[in-house]
Amino acid sequence: MRANTVIRYLITLALLAAAVWIGKALWDRYMLSPWTRDGRVKADVVSVAADVSGLVTEVAVKDNQAVRKGDVLFAIDPARYRAALAQAEAALAGHKADKTRRGKEAARRASLDSAIVSTESRESADFAASAADAQYQAALAARDLAALNLSRAVVRAPADGYVTNLNVHVGDYAAAGAARLALIDSHSFYVDGYFEETKLANLKVGERAEVTLMSDGRKLGGRIASIARGITDRDAATGRELLADVNPTFNWVRLAQRVPVRIELDALPKDLALIAGQTCTVVIAGH
Repeated sequence: MRANTVIRYLITLALLAAAVWIGKALWDRYMLSPWTRDGRVKADVVSVAADVSGLVTEVAVKDNQAVRKGDVLFAIDPARYRAALAQAEAALAGHKADKTRRGKEAARRASLDSAIVSTESRESADFAASAADAQYQAALAARDLAALNLSRAVVRAPADGYVTNLNVHVGDYAAAGAARLALIDSHSFYVDGYFEETKLANLKVGERAEVTLMSDGRKLGGRIASIARGITDRDAATGRELLADVNPTFNWVRLAQRVPVRIELDALPKDLALIAGQTCTVVIAGH
């Protein structure tokens, strides 16, 4: 009878110890180990705008289309810029002729005896030749600028990637510097894992990471590239007198802040089409 009681107590203690051990292991796994479900796939997004203004005469791409660096995206009416280039070339030719004439006059006066041409006349001829050369250089720069503007009438893809949010159509007026589409750089995908501040002590730059996509459960390899050194303080407001606007109430339930940790991905599978904004789980290997 006593032996059975002891056995029952031992079994109960063993089960209790196992429950405590499992509970602690789960606590360490979910609360202390460096992992997070709050991960986002990101990429460099280029805002594409025309460098010169004008009417759009051609749109060579469609929304969500893949493009290569240098492919034509859209074109602006080049007539005004061709005329400006022709005008600049004509002005350049005139200044070139004037430069040649002034240079010959200065050389001719320099070769004559001082009894025939005064020093003042020689200096005036030299100054006129220098001014003509300066005007020629300015006209040359104006011609190059006109040629650059003409070439910029055709907007090309700055990188390999995917066109998105296409907002340009034939007949639109494209203002210089106003973004008309976005281009997602296909070679720039990375992951931002938002880790609780209590787990940052276990993270080191260069450590291996495993990324699990929520879309299909596929696992990707990577490494920690960097850890953010600042996040926005939502309580740091400024009042009308430029003094700190401190909230008089305090939330006694304090949640750990989440800090972005950038994960650089390994070479991606060819059949994988990542989408910026996808969610994923990030686990730091070795912990």
